[in-house]
Amino acid sequence: MNIYFEAFGLFSKIGLFTIGGGYAMVPLIEEEIVDKRKWIAKDDFIDLLAISQSTPGILAVNISIFIGYKLRGIRGSIVTTLGTILPSFFIILAIALFFHNFKDNVIVERIFKGIRPAVVALIAAPTFSMAKSAKVNRYNIWIPVVSALVIWLLNFSPIWVIIIAGVGGYLYGRLRRPKVES
Repeated sequence: MNIYFEAFGLFSKIGLFTIGGGYAMVPLIEEEIVDKRKWIAKDDFIDLLAISQSTPGILAVNISIFIGYKLRGIRGSIVTTLGTILPSFFIILAIALFFHNFKDNVIVERIFKGIRPAVVALIAAPTFSMAKSAKVNRYNIWIPVVSALVIWLLNFSPIWVIIIAGVGGYLYGRLRRPKVES
């Protein structure tokens, strides 16, 4: 099968059947791209995910752009991005056209209340998977915990947390890496 059609179909399927946004898509993308198809190595996927989270925009679109580019350059990026956004676009368009007909429906309200806890689980699952892949352990668990608490309790901007973590990681790597003489 043509990789463009396969990638478009795969990202469309993920975009169509994932409720909860980008973080809920991460385990599905990882399973399909890394585990099943082996298009990208696990370490590369984690790096692409970190870059996707650090760049402006929607996580699902960012990760699809980077994966598409890694697979087939600019054309791959376009194909995977369209695959990711078109299902959501058409669903939102349909909801916008017909929402007024069922916005006060008790059944629809209950369905959305039932979906909420599942979305929390879909977002929590990749968090634990990423922690394992990022080699979070008892010695460095304080970094994500303190980062989350600073953002949540002090209303600190996540942008500054990312910048501080990046600079801290760079400095840590420079200090720990032995100097290589030429």
